[in-house]
Amino acid sequence: MSLVLARLRPLAAVLALGAVLLAAVACGSSDADAPAATGVKEVAVTIAGRQVTPPPGRVEVAKGQTVRITVTSDVADEAHVHGYDKSAHLQPGTPGTVEFVADQSGLFEVETHGAKLQLFQLMVR
Repeated sequence: MSLVLARLRPLAAVLALGAVLLAAVACGSSDADAPAATGVKEVAVTIAGRQVTPPPGRVEVAKGQTVRITVTSDVADEAHVHGYDKSAHLQPGTPGTVEFVADQSGLFEVETHGAKLQLFQLMVR
């Protein structure tokens, strides 16, 4: 009986090591392996009397996610997303929209050029 156990011990050790390695590979991940974000992140901003609603803050999105920014202003202006060089011409009372894929990581200012109002900061991770 001890001869059989002696022969099975190395096999059991190899099987245990294989299970540990398989679990480590299955649980590990990297950003390169992660799928691109799906869905559209919609951000709506209103400008009235030089007041931005909602108040300027930070909006976070995943790299690869589509972003749709809609700005409604009470005066003619231009909304601009720095770093992406995307903009929308704003006419009083008519929503202007900018849509793009957030394919660059970083922190980007979204503002109006004429009134120089910060609308929000876009954080792409």
